[in-house]
Amino acid sequence: MPDHPAVRRRALLGGGALAAAATALAACSSVARTPDRPATPRGSTLPDIQFDVARYSAPEQSSPTGGPFTMPPVHTVYLTAALSRPPGPADQRELARVLDELESRYEFGAAGLMTFVSYGLPYFRRLPGDLVGAHLPRLLADPTRSVLEEAVPGPTDVHPDHPGVTKQRFTVPVRIETNDLLFTFRSDRATTIQDVLAWFGGSGKLAGEPVPSPAFAGLLTVTSTRHMFTQVGLPRSVAEQNQLPYARFIQRDSPMWMGFSDQQTNASGPPAICTFAGTDAARLTTATPGDYLDNGSVQHLSHVILDMLQFYDMATATTPPSENGSFVKRVQYMFHAPAVHPGNADQLTDGGGPSFLPAENRGPDYAERTARGIGLPAGERRMGHLSTLQRTSRAADGTPMHLRIDGPGFDAMDVPDGSSQPKLHFSVFVPTADFFAGMRRSQASVDLARKHRVAEQDNGLERFLTCTRRQNFLVPPRRHRAFPLVELAR
Repeated sequence: MPDHPAVRRRALLGGGALAAAATALAACSSVARTPDRPATPRGSTLPDIQFDVARYSAPEQSSPTGGPFTMPPVHTVYLTAALSRPPGPADQRELARVLDELESRYEFGAAGLMTFVSYGLPYFRRLPGDLVGAHLPRLLADPTRSVLEEAVPGPTDVHPDHPGVTKQRFTVPVRIETNDLLFTFRSDRATTIQDVLAWFGGSGKLAGEPVPSPAFAGLLTVTSTRHMFTQVGLPRSVAEQNQLPYARFIQRDSPMWMGFSDQQTNASGPPAICTFAGTDAARLTTATPGDYLDNGSVQHLSHVILDMLQFYDMATATTPPSENGSFVKRVQYMFHAPAVHPGNADQLTDGGGPSFLPAENRGPDYAERTARGIGLPAGERRMGHLSTLQRTSRAADGTPMHLRIDGPGFDAMDVPDGSSQPKLHFSVFVPTADFFAGMRRSQASVDLARKHRVAEQDNGLERFLTCTRRQNFLVPPRRHRAFPLVELAR
């Protein structure tokens, strides 16, 4: 890891959080590979939809057993921040300079650097209410409600509102966070993001050249950093590096902890359908093209601890998995029931089966069919994670209305005993906060489980996940990404 004094000392904007991310990047980079990406487009105007970046990553590839997939940048750092006061025009100009400097020093794309900026409800509450009310779109179905509402605990999150919900190993209550800003930094190179973090911390250098560090006059403080990594085989390498007891069961070709690819192109929607303006296939808000926030969207960010021992049905770190940890069972938890692939004769070693499997859309009613036992062996009632999501995640024509940028992590954040554990850093772009809340209820499918008496161990992935933090943010169009609306508050 490069020697960044600004990261080692207490940094200008929040030294502990910046140092934690730099350390995580350094640890992971020792087992990660730097992809050989094709050149990204140069000289063209960057997309107004901040997250419309597919052409700046690797092109689509064909998987051995499923549809096309694409690999995003290897490293992502989610950096949350709080403001000490309402930002003014000078702050807006400084943030615009900061973002422009990043994109002038590093080529925009996975091989260089991609930066998104989003804003939480606390940010908008610092602005005049009439200004915010005039420009934030409303829900078409209920114009009394805004596109941006605070996140709510999911139905299977540990929370006082859900007194019966516990987890086998990580019973940690979910926290609804109140950050003002979210920066998303993405790159194939850990050193690039380390350089950015050091610059935010006051190094005064960017890409080896003297560049004044961000100067916000006490305005901004970093509240957390979260390192995410996504690469074929990387979870297995991290597991072996840390001698995790289930390392040999993780699929060698998987970019995700749970052994299956989550990067298939047909599982995410086109960026435009996730915006407030929407498309002909779906439009959920009052926004129209030309509005201040037309190409904006809602970005949800959550932090999830994964119980991988439970996923393989290991009672302890030294106990072998039971039948419920077999590939055939795990593939049903993840995708659909009955199993979409029989797996190998050895159902455990190297995942027990392939990583890349078709992410088929079986329609909004399929989860209830299998919850009723239709199409399953006599006496079985089961729902897969993908089946439950598809209850509400797509437009009427079947187009997904979300674009995910989630992936694995490995750290100690929110773990009760302070140990590092596998994580899912989940982030998704959706047209409204209400739409995401509906997706999350569908994913849990508590209603179907109760109605059709589906046992907890047969309901997707819910029991393996402990979400400890949630927040919704508004990601504005690129043209208004630096402290949106501030220039109008005069």
